[in-house]
Amino acid sequence: MNAIFGIFLLTLMLITAIAVVRTRNLFVATTLMGIFSLLLAANFFLLDAADVALTEAAVGAGISTVLLLSALSLTAEQEKPGHRGRLLALAVVLVTTLALLHATLDSPRLGDIDAPVHQHVAPWYIENTPTAIDVPNIVTAVLASFRGYDTLGEVFVVFTAGIGVLFLLGHYPHKQAHKPHEGLRHYLIQRLVGRTVIPFILLFGFYVQFHGDFGPGGGFQAGALVAAGIILYALIEGTDRALNIIPKWLLNGMVAGGALLYGGVGIASMLMGGNFLDYSVLSSDPVAGQHLGILLIELGVGITVTGVLLSIFFAFASRKHF
Repeated sequence: MNAIFGIFLLTLMLITAIAVVRTRNLFVATTLMGIFSLLLAANFFLLDAADVALTEAAVGAGISTVLLLSALSLTAEQEKPGHRGRLLALAVVLVTTLALLHATLDSPRLGDIDAPVHQHVAPWYIENTPTAIDVPNIVTAVLASFRGYDTLGEVFVVFTAGIGVLFLLGHYPHKQAHKPHEGLRHYLIQRLVGRTVIPFILLFGFYVQFHGDFGPGGGFQAGALVAAGIILYALIEGTDRALNIIPKWLLNGMVAGGALLYGGVGIASMLMGGNFLDYSVLSSDPVAGQHLGILLIELGVGITVTGVLLSIFFAFASRKHF
């Protein structure tokens, strides 16, 4: 049954992708991209990748759609016609498609216990996680502890991307200043529905943040969910009211503070006699130290992701034509 539903979702994704390429209306293309992301998130759930599905749903179908619509407000609604390079583009797509299809022939079957990953890396994580970290969610143990360096790099990638967007959109001439976006506060139904679901979005975000070591979740997913809730509030009540709740100086502190918290945990580990990001030395009990370290670095991830996503949104919202 899952296989049939998966094929159905993949078919819908293919139809949606073709529609995105074919449409000239950028608003329609943006909406279809949000639908594509939602279908992709459902596919991830079918593949038991709940952590990735949460991120895709919150970022791909939610925040990215809002940011694309914000960018669309700064440009034309219709794509300009272009006739040059179509054959070259078609050739590149065909070659890439054939290469991907050929590569899938060597891929192991889904759930195959004889796949290389299940014979080398996965057994080691499964065997050592209960004794070394004692975290029920092995994905969290791998990303936050065993591969803490990789996750630290991802956090600084998000941090750098936020800085880049703010350099491009965060400052503009004073003559472009305008009245803040008032949102949908005068529309009763949208305001009522939005104000009803926002607390649940934020509550679920905090649950994902602090329960990520026991179930699907973590800092990346939680940061995206919390940012989505605040962005929804800004769209309903207006950016001025949203900035009264979480001002720009606080956002700037969150962007840098989360990354500094992550790195600070690593430095604290070194000062206490361990290696960088070796959480075992943070407590007299190595397992308790691992729990504390994972909690702190995941909090740092969530803070930075929330700050960056909100900073990007408000940078778009501050433009003249938003």
